[in-house]
Amino acid sequence: MMFRSLKEINGYTIVDLSNEAVGSVNDFYFDDVAWVIRYLVVDIGVWLPGRKVLISPVSLGQPDWGGGVSLPVRLTKQQIEASPPLDADQPVSRQEEIELVDFYQWPTYWNDVTIFDARTAGMDPESYLASKKQAAQTKAGPDTAVIEKAATAEYSGDPHLRSVDEVSGYYIQATDSDIGHVEDFIIDTTTWTIRYMVIDTKNWWPGKKVLVSPLWVDQIDWGNSKVHVGMNRQMIKNSPEFDPSTPINRAYEERLFDYYGRPRYW
Repeated sequence: MMFRSLKEINGYTIVDLSNEAVGSVNDFYFDDVAWVIRYLVVDIGVWLPGRKVLISPVSLGQPDWGGGVSLPVRLTKQQIEASPPLDADQPVSRQEEIELVDFYQWPTYWNDVTIFDARTAGMDPESYLASKKQAAQTKAGPDTAVIEKAATAEYSGDPHLRSVDEVSGYYIQATDSDIGHVEDFIIDTTTWTIRYMVIDTKNWWPGKKVLVSPLWVDQIDWGNSKVHVGMNRQMIKNSPEFDPSTPINRAYEERLFDYYGRPRYW
């Protein structure tokens, strides 16, 4: 398992099957029910001015996280050029997703919530099929609540897609007052699941950053740009500090989850 900051990945070059640069990551669309990255927004304006397209993590190859600043995709430049365009000023509709799925022959996650959920997002088609066969035998895990919530959502209608760029900057509303804002998102690069939001608390305590799991979010007030969490300010203030320059390891996660008294997702 490896964690990465979406702020870090934003701007990465997208490289096609022939190792040719075709654009750069401009934003991410995540599922606000399952907290999974569904699409990367890719700006291909270098060769098609003003054009942006959506690419699912299922089409990604194996990135060189060790030092590279590019993401390989198992697509050709011609495929990307011919793909349905994105109107970044309008919400992505289910019909637009259907057109994308038909074009790229991606699995439809809204018909089966085990597709690209906290366990399977970002898998190639072969790995996905293997995981689906095992799904019935998989015992209830820490992400079960998220998956069950997704199962009850109206997936045939609202895609539940939100822009990472939009949500970055939202205020964090504790049970007694607001405390800082969303600065970044940390994903598990194996599944493209959002594991943590990075909260900058400098509104109250200069310099301190902390992590909050999406599993601890009570609700998001989209109209007022607020993320409500079920902890008070003092609890968040005293939580283990997050240092962006230090990789997240299991020991840190154990300390974080134990501090909040929350069940572990692993």
